[in-house]
Amino acid sequence: MVADVDQAVSFYCEQLGLELIEQYGPAMAIVRSGDLDLWLAGPSASAAKPMPDGTKPEPGGWNRCVLVVDNLNRLVASLRTEGITFRNEVTQGPGGKQILCEDPSGHVLELFEPN
Repeated sequence: MVADVDQAVSFYCEQLGLELIEQYGPAMAIVRSGDLDLWLAGPSASAAKPMPDGTKPEPGGWNRCVLVVDNLNRLVASLRTEGITFRNEVTQGPGGKQILCEDPSGHVLELFEPN
């Protein structure tokens, strides 16, 4: 779920370099990175319909996917100039560097650069 499909497509394609596969107006888009297809469903998509108990699907949360990047420091600097929200600073782990950012709808992404 995303708040705005066009804004999400811009973020994932223009800023993170994923490929736009299909877009169905403001309702939904599919973007791709390698063998990962990410479905971006907006407020007018069928995925946004309330559940039987009335709960409405919403964007955001702590579940995250990891996107492997080539130059994390350069990408973070670029995203900061675009006003992207980060939940932490770049940290070093046993396999590489990572940072958590939010897409325009509040979904958490881990940007990861392997050693």
